[in-house]
This record gives sequence, structure tokens and C-alpha cells, in this order.
Amino acid sequence: MAAAKAKPPAGPAVPVARTPGPEARRQQRFTAAITRSGGKHRVVLPFDPDEVWGRQERHYVDGELDGHRVRGLLVVEGGQARLPVGAAWLRDTQVPLDTPMRVTLWPEGPQVESLAEDLAGALAASPAAVAFFASLPTFYRKNFLRWINSAKRPQTRQARIAEMVRLLTQGKRQR
Repeated sequence: MAAAKAKPPAGPAVPVARTPGPEARRQQRFTAAITRSGGKHRVVLPFDPDEVWGRQERHYVDGELDGHRVRGLLVVEGGQARLPVGAAWLRDTQVPLDTPMRVTLWPEGPQVESLAEDLAGALAASPAAVAFFASLPTFYRKNFLRWINSAKRPQTRQARIAEMVRLLTQGKRQR
């Protein structure tokens, strides 16, 4: 019978250093307050999302306001990008208005620069497809990627990538 291995003594947990992914490098951290104007609540962004994250028709974001998760579509009003905040979110989080808080935002969902090389290369060949893919809500981007990644043969994957680029170039959200 083999002797049982001795377990090393338990010590304090050592944090494991992680290399930040593309989304961590794209995070924007700043201090802002939720303001109310015209019956709407919003956070004014101190940066231009097109300059920071690249020109897109729409910017869907994920993030945190004062430690509370938030998602949404940025809107531009008066040349300034803003994140609308709904009444239900305010009620549930009890975050006070007009009080400076920590804000962290990043683009939501799969981004073009984090795609597999073959897929990114095919998209790069069609600027219209890239622009449309980037403007899609996360649901549609993930559906395309799931369909492509479910291919069992390389030939099928390549055919699906070509089909996706064709559909995106035509402005279609799904196959």
C-alpha cells in the first residue's frame, strides 16, 4: 500500500497575478455624478467614446457606478456622451443624485480586436462589416461567434466566416 502524500502546511492565500485582457485595457475610470435634466437621469462622460474605443455607430457599455453593475447604450446630447440611468436602477441601488462617485465603463461584449485571427482578418477585409459588427448589440455578436465556433471542420468554419462577413456587409444582424 502506498503511503499517503503529506500535504503542505496551509498558509495565507497568495493572489495570482493575472494579465489583464483586452477589456481591462479598454476600461475608463473617472469620477462623476448622476444628474437629472428634463426628467431623465444620466452620467456625463468626461471623454469621447469614439476617440477612446474607436468610431462606432452605437456604444454599448458595461460597468459600475459606485460599485453597482450597470449596462446601457451611450447617447450623445449636445455633443457630450452620456450614460442614461433608469429610475428602477436608481431605486434599487439607492445611489444619491448629484454626488460624485467612482465610475468604471468598458465596451460590452466581444470586441473586434479580441477575435480569433482568421475571423479578425476576414472582417478587416471589409470595413463595412467591421463597422456593422462593432455597432451590433452583444446578443447578435455572440450569436455569430457561437455559430462560427460550433463548426467541427475547418472548411465549415471558413465558409461560416465568409457568410458572416457577407451578411454584415449587407447590414443584416443575423443569418
